Amino acid sequence: SIAILLYLARKFKTPDHWYPSDLQKRARVDEYLSWQHVNIRGKGSKLFLTKVLLPLLTGQPLSPEKLEGVTEELNVVLKQFEEKFLQDKPFIAGSEISLADLVALVELMQPVGAGYDLFEERPKLAEWRRRVEEAVGKQLFQEAHEGILNAKNL
Repeated sequence: SIAILLYLARKFKTPDHWYPSDLQKRARVDEYLSWQHVNIRGKGSKLFLTKVLLPLLTGQPLSPEKLEGVTEELNVVLKQFEEKFLQDKPFIAGSEISLADLVALVELMQPVGAGYDLFEERPKLAEWRRRVEEAVGKQLFQEAHEGILNAKNL
């Protein structure tokens, strides 16, 4: 949870870029972490649930109309994310990675795990993903997302 991440960052005195001491940068991180619950997490999880889990549980495929509606909801928040939070910066809080970037990318990997490549037609988002992956290390990134990326094979 977000509360646990913030607790761990404070308790273990992580490098400042994860949860910046600069109030403006911290406000950007906090703003994103508050916004993402019903936006990126809400819409990304909904797509994953409707495209992967519900058909798995019910044995029935999702109707194309339902999938289109859920996908469009996600596309709206992805556009907001790019315009409001990424803007023209390398990361959400500026020039360095933060907890906000980690949380954002983890949530966006759910739709990817459902087979929806949301980075394909969004070069700004794809470049941000590349920077986040590089900052945490590609191998660690792949290891952390192995389960969700294989979920569509269930």
